[in-house]
Amino acid sequence: MDFPALSVDVQPHPWTGRFDGDGEAHRRWWQAVTPYAEARQDRSPLRADPPVRVTPSASASGSSPAGRPAVILGFCSDEGVRRNKGRTGAAKAPATIRSALGPLAFHLDRPVLDAGDVAVRNGELEAGQARAGVAVSTLLDAGNLTVLLGGGHETAFASYLGVSGSEAVSRGKRWGVLNLDAHFDLRDEAAPSSGTPFLQMARAEAAAGRELKYAVVGISEPNNTRTLFTAADRLGVKYLLDEESTPDAVQAFVADFLADIDALYLTIDLDVLPAAVAPGVSAPAAFGVPLPVITAVCRQAAASGKLLHVDVAELNPAFDIDNRTARVAARLISTLLA
Repeated sequence: MDFPALSVDVQPHPWTGRFDGDGEAHRRWWQAVTPYAEARQDRSPLRADPPVRVTPSASASGSSPAGRPAVILGFCSDEGVRRNKGRTGAAKAPATIRSALGPLAFHLDRPVLDAGDVAVRNGELEAGQARAGVAVSTLLDAGNLTVLLGGGHETAFASYLGVSGSEAVSRGKRWGVLNLDAHFDLRDEAAPSSGTPFLQMARAEAAAGRELKYAVVGISEPNNTRTLFTAADRLGVKYLLDEESTPDAVQAFVADFLADIDALYLTIDLDVLPAAVAPGVSAPAAFGVPLPVITAVCRQAAASGKLLHVDVAELNPAFDIDNRTARVAARLISTLLA
């Protein structure tokens, strides 16, 4: 397995969690995750019990993508939320999600590596998105499944830069973005923010002579203006309202979207969930989509064999209650990688 060099701002900190023993039957995430730089330096089988060897993904070797390595990268940013006049604090989310993942039992059949964080500093959002995009592209091209931990939903444009710039989709593959979110995030603003990423994507794809395939589950009608619905219709966005998001309706909606693409970028804005489930976000949902429905989407995406990249955005630890939202984020990530 190739471990290309990455440029990150913060190297990963040691993971922690409950210790029940060293054997495979006792393993938790904190015992299973390997620092990316360590794996790159050693270029040896990743630490595990029993040993787990890294194998290239389907894009590199033709093998099944199910067991390909997953690499976690943090995007420490709340500049987009600040510009969007939301409640800042999401920059601390990557560390908080790792802390929530650490104690979970590790049932995965794939290696997981932690590449550290790209951090947005001094308000330089666009530069941070570009750096994160390069890192995601590099990891994808090396045959990994990438997991970007935001950050506000400006994280999504960093993900787009990484996915669209990778060899995985540059060979003519049909790819699309499935967003689990209460908001379209199609705002037409002078400066990019957490409310603009999907309009930015649509315009970038149009400039390249392509059309963005974009679908959203969980749209809250009271929290999206007519202008946003008009923009969605103009761009051919497929969407389900939160009140329409029954288990059967969502399963059929996602299946229809997956049938039309070869590779999937899944983005989860935690404010898609009811406020009682996910209070620690910039804009808590009055209605929301139930957690079992969102979990089912994650299982459906993973089972499709088309999942290329995932990000989780909008956790704001400052407004969380008993780490409730962070625990939900960790549970969804574990489900996606299983």
